Amino acid sequence: MENSVTSSAFPNPSILIAMNLAGAYNVEAQKLLTYKLMASDIADLTIGQLALTVMALTSSCRDPGNKVSILHRQMENWAPSSPNAQSSTFYGPSLAVLALCQKNPETTLPIAVRFAKILLANSSPFNTDTGAMVTLALTCMYNKIPVGSEEGYRSLFGQVLEDVVENISMRIKDNGIIGDIYSTGLAMQALSVTPKHPPKKWNCKKTMDTILKEIELGKFHNPMSIAQILPSLKGKTYLDVPHVSCNPGHEGQPTLPSQTNPAPTSASNITVIYTINNQLRGVELHFNETINVSVKAGSVLLVVLEEAQRRSSMFKFETTVTSWGLVVSSINNIAENVHHRTYWQFLSGKTPLNEGVADYIPFNHEHITANFTQY
Repeated sequence: MENSVTSSAFPNPSILIAMNLAGAYNVEAQKLLTYKLMASDIADLTIGQLALTVMALTSSCRDPGNKVSILHRQMENWAPSSPNAQSSTFYGPSLAVLALCQKNPETTLPIAVRFAKILLANSSPFNTDTGAMVTLALTCMYNKIPVGSEEGYRSLFGQVLEDVVENISMRIKDNGIIGDIYSTGLAMQALSVTPKHPPKKWNCKKTMDTILKEIELGKFHNPMSIAQILPSLKGKTYLDVPHVSCNPGHEGQPTLPSQTNPAPTSASNITVIYTINNQLRGVELHFNETINVSVKAGSVLLVVLEEAQRRSSMFKFETTVTSWGLVVSSINNIAENVHHRTYWQFLSGKTPLNEGVADYIPFNHEHITANFTQY
């Protein structure tokens, strides 16, 4: 995770939060990331990214400056695109409520109350990541309701927390995983701090044991996935952000951390069957095309896409950089559209992939489908 911090990389505030909560090994990487986030252009950030930046700087004992007031203003003006907007719509605003709560719960109260009421009215399918972040945000507000405020506020936050925590607990699997392996880190944070106990008892040790086994198997190699699981492994949550103790003597502009590239090793080739499919109504170009691609064993899916693109212009694709890494935003000139709620979903057979194209490693003769779909 720390090795992903370079001068040219996307400055990921989640990584800095994890480093500060868990304890950084590479102080130069920690300083570099802090410096880059302090200098980041607010205009380029979403509400969620801005909230994470505020929290990251707070955890570094740095003053976020006007970023807090800008975030407050954005949340005052925020509203979901529709009454039943998809659950992931609320992830960023949940982060914002949490970041603002940690700075000033009193001025955040009206924003949090409106947000909680919107959540109660929403009936879209539950999302574990969003539910976990809602739990952290409203737990912060529940614990910090200003003296003299109406008791109804506590009841409102309590009602939302009870509903969300119940939904999270329903997704606890027999092996302890909550939702899927990559949503478990945030869910662990949520269940460990919520004032509303889940109806289904959660065995924290079982979850921890399973996660440690998955780590040994190499499942957590994406820096963002590490950043989300690391605080829980250290017994920390995002609610601990304001309480991080900073060591003196680490001021000033950081130097760049050195990186070493592993020596390449020889590998045999595998064949991956790759299909691109668009059958959505209202989209002008329909297609279903398949190509067999040969790549080195151990290559990530991105290499398959690049080879397919090299062989046929129909497989041309574009990517967008996010905190989770590269996301495919367009294939064959058909681009995702937030307003139309469309995106490119990757599947192995009929099972959606839970890793991105820069992380997932396909196996020999695996059939990968990129399906243009609507959420």
